[in-house]
Amino acid sequence: MTDLKEIMKKEKVIIGTERTIKAMKNNKVKNVLISNNCNELTKKEIIHLAKISDIKVEILSVPNQEVGLLCKKPFAISVLSY
Repeated sequence: MTDLKEIMKKEKVIIGTERTIKAMKNNKVKNVLISNNCNELTKKEIIHLAKISDIKVEILSVPNQEVGLLCKKPFAISVLSY
């Protein structure tokens, strides 16, 4: 699994589905991380956009609540990108 703490320190991270999709459409991200309990429709849309734009997608082995905690945020995070 990708080390989220290292990514948060080293990269400019975009948190959230809508912001990630907008950044993907503008070619501003290289990688997308999706929590394992992300909505299926959202997951399919992001994977489709990633294939078109040649962006790497990783499905994490942790749920969105834990991703939020790892990113030191008081809310669940289903999608983040950098």
